[in-house]
Amino acid sequence: MVYSVRTVSGVWYPRTHVLVYNDIGAGTQLTVHCKSKDDDLGPHVLAYRQHYEFSFRPHFFRETLFFCGMQWNGTLYWFDIYDQYRDGYRCKKRCEWNVHGDGPCRLNPETSKFDICNYDWNK
Repeated sequence: MVYSVRTVSGVWYPRTHVLVYNDIGAGTQLTVHCKSKDDDLGPHVLAYRQHYEFSFRPHFFRETLFFCGMQWNGTLYWFDIYDQYRDGYRCKKRCEWNVHGDGPCRLNPETSKFDICNYDWNK
């Protein structure tokens, strides 16, 4: 009997796309710097209503985690923008977030609005 071994991460999972929108306020730039355990995606400066997008293949063992530092007006916040344990079933192929001063809001696929806002900035 012959077995073939392939990389566990991403073999069965399609790519997941994460989008982060600047909804802080007109005239306010948002700097987004996202990282995982293995990848540093670098800083990206977004004007009001612009977005930043990245994609990846989630890990087979539900270990994928991306967190983002978000800075505007000299203040730095951070948030786990994709936690496979939390988001793996909620947004399998696409996770969209609108960043507000009070915290991020996730796109609700049922209403097509960013009305899932029960997330706080990490401390």
